[in-house]
Amino acid sequence: MTPHRFLPSGPLKGRIRVPGDKSISHRALMFAALAVGRSRISGLLEGEDVMATAAALRTMGARIAREGDDWVVDGVGVGTLLQPDRALDMGNSGTSARLLMGLLASHGITAVLTGDASLSKRPMDRVIEPLSQMGAQFTASPGGTLPLTVRGMQPAVPIAYRLPVASAQVKSAVLLAGLNTPGTTTVIEPVPTRDHTERMLRGFGVEVRIEERDGERCVSLSGPADLAPCDVAVPGDPSSAAFFAVAASIVPGSDLVLENVGLNPTRDGLFRVLVQMGASIERLDEREVGGEPVADLRIRHARLRGIAVDPALAPSMIDEFPVLFVAAALAEGRTTTAGLEELRVKESDRLSAMASALRTIGASVEERANGLVIEGTGGAPLAGGGPVATHLDHRIAMSMAVAGLASRHGVQVDTTEPIATSFPNFLALLDEATG
Repeated sequence: MTPHRFLPSGPLKGRIRVPGDKSISHRALMFAALAVGRSRISGLLEGEDVMATAAALRTMGARIAREGDDWVVDGVGVGTLLQPDRALDMGNSGTSARLLMGLLASHGITAVLTGDASLSKRPMDRVIEPLSQMGAQFTASPGGTLPLTVRGMQPAVPIAYRLPVASAQVKSAVLLAGLNTPGTTTVIEPVPTRDHTERMLRGFGVEVRIEERDGERCVSLSGPADLAPCDVAVPGDPSSAAFFAVAASIVPGSDLVLENVGLNPTRDGLFRVLVQMGASIERLDEREVGGEPVADLRIRHARLRGIAVDPALAPSMIDEFPVLFVAAALAEGRTTTAGLEELRVKESDRLSAMASALRTIGASVEERANGLVIEGTGGAPLAGGGPVATHLDHRIAMSMAVAGLASRHGVQVDTTEPIATSFPNFLALLDEATG
């Protein structure tokens, strides 16, 4: 691992475009692989996580190739995936692992899923439980982790499954299994989660039914389903845009436009919370691209104030809390967060890791079981320092990069290598915006 120091910067200026949405990119590849015929994907995120999904789908028969700036996928159809001749390496991607487990669960093939050291610590039981009810068999490592073997069941058994915790990955895994399962598969959400799967399945011609029952959201589809090939335009990833939105908010003099940002209401919680804290975020040229709401965001420096973040917003910004903690550390007054137990089972324990990182660079942080309480500096720069342990977590590395911009002496991280999993050109864009 090579340490890197992020130095204090001048204002962030100009216009930049963040890479394509990671969640949508994974799903675009999977659904195109299940369609019969050719689909074209523009704006695909080319990070290591998404490429792990592409490699796994190629192993099971789909043809996936880059043509110019686009990606072309020749799908094999639902029910006709090939038996993989090697283990499917998920790298660092929890989305790849959990969604592909769903895809495999209703196909009559056996596959071994592996991952890197970080992914191999993450729990898979939440996906194994409903997929086992559908008839798939799993042999996991101790603790329900990778490496694991999945033996699909064809035909699988349709189920109605109530999510015990809000998880778009579990919902999507069950729906993916339902595509090749005779009958109706239903997922019941007590708390709505990101709905990219439902939106995109409709784009590929699948009838997805969404109902409200007793205050819960019920998502159903009937299988076996046929997917028609289609062209997908992937909007910019709001999780990636979040780092620049916070950076422009906390570095004095900044006036930055982020182009083509996906603003799905199940994903835009970070921007809503920043506005509640006093951030200057203007939505320009609001439009719809491929069924997803999109806009350009103009962000200017503003004095932020601490707030109590509504726990109900957590599912719509779960990946953005690390960088929100940085914004809170520069705000005026106290910011409290709760309902964030999910952050303890991400690429790292993000609550503990961010509390430690922020203390290392001079922030006042109290760690609680389900969130952090942060006393802000009122806009005064953090002292900086390091080296900060990233725990090989891309979002911690990028959050500390943002903190370095608004510090007195810079922030050193132990490595920037994990950033490539989700945001390969992050450092280049940071130089462009601050240069």
